Amino acid sequence: MNFLKKIFSPSCLIISLFLLIYTFYKSEIHFDGKHSDFYITYYILSVILIIFSIFTFLFNQKIKEYSIISIISIVVSLYLFEAYLNFYATITNTKKKIYKNETGIKYDTRTRYEIYKDLKKIDNNIKLNVSPSNYIDTDRSFYPLSAISNSKTIFCNENGYYSIYQSDRYGFNNPDTEWDQEEVEYLLVGDSFVHGACVNRPNDIASVLRTLSDKSVLNLGFSGNGPLIQYATLREYLNSNVKKVLWIYFEGNDLTRDLDKELENKILKNYLSDLNFTQNLKLKQKEIDVYANELIEIERKWESFSYNFLRFIKIYSIRYLLTPKTKPQPKKELQPEFKEIIRLVRDLTNENRIKLYFVYLPEYSRYTPNYNNPTYILVKKFVNQLNIPFIDLHINVFKKEKNPLKLSPFQLPGHYTVEGYKKIADTIYKYTQN
Repeated sequence: MNFLKKIFSPSCLIISLFLLIYTFYKSEIHFDGKHSDFYITYYILSVILIIFSIFTFLFNQKIKEYSIISIISIVVSLYLFEAYLNFYATITNTKKKIYKNETGIKYDTRTRYEIYKDLKKIDNNIKLNVSPSNYIDTDRSFYPLSAISNSKTIFCNENGYYSIYQSDRYGFNNPDTEWDQEEVEYLLVGDSFVHGACVNRPNDIASVLRTLSDKSVLNLGFSGNGPLIQYATLREYLNSNVKKVLWIYFEGNDLTRDLDKELENKILKNYLSDLNFTQNLKLKQKEIDVYANELIEIERKWESFSYNFLRFIKIYSIRYLLTPKTKPQPKKELQPEFKEIIRLVRDLTNENRIKLYFVYLPEYSRYTPNYNNPTYILVKKFVNQLNIPFIDLHINVFKKEKNPLKLSPFQLPGHYTVEGYKKIADTIYKYTQN
């Protein structure tokens, strides 16, 4: 204990200074100041610790002894709680029991990389889903709007199992033969709900529509997509043989996080400023495959033992738990860029003699207490002004349910159950019949 008392004050000061330097590096160098608001808490904590460390030089031996004991107790408690969050509370026992009782199968608790590593031993062609939104902050010669082509692709797990789909020639979630059809009845654009999270074909929206119509359906949706990426995707992949375009709008983030981020990307903004702009992405699928494989390799390193051990040392789970989960504030008025995108989509479909439908998908929290999102009325009014048919899934699906949350896995925030996707697709099909 005498040795600890001697090194206590210098150690506290060195650790505090290191925390300040590391915070500065992460905030101003690694993230180039883009996340400085997030790191302000760590700046304040570093300064407080430095001041405390200086005062410890003035402490008498007894106070130092008590301080050492207190700090050791706090550190041990923190890591015990971190271990609990990592190894026990990742998926609650209740959730696992429900799935086991309903299906007789164990809930798959593996991470994306763990199942990727396991399946890679069986099939070397297995891939992880890489969404276009992953390229927002990257500096590349072009911006991919799809993922790896012709591959079994691991998507996500919310229903107890990992959804896996065979990607088509352009990396979308379709049977590849859909691109060879003389006529396409429906073409869908949207985010993860359109992409098919987290169910297998034939239970995603596009597949159900394929079954109901007995016609060709193309799904160009991807998780993380916002309005600008969706519009860019239409510009790159829309063919004249399409009869109907379904623009599926998700009220949870399309007008907040997604569009705001997309507008920061120079390449994506070109689609708004130049109606003749194109990246000719259909001719760049090999390069898109390379880019996506690079991101998978980065994720593989993130999911390594050393990376997870580092996260444990940095008490990542506790910090995440304590971070205020501030939901993006709903816009009080529609962004001019959003209005412009919808106008351009209308013009694009009109030029190609394609029928456009705007499908409004409500968020989970709409059916929880104290919900407030004024954009519902604003979006509906604007779309009606453009004379675009508005399919209101809030009114025509969810509001008709006694408990709308039952359409989400385990009634928790996320995507939909097989039943939820089917009811959505049934309603879309009903309202798009001539």
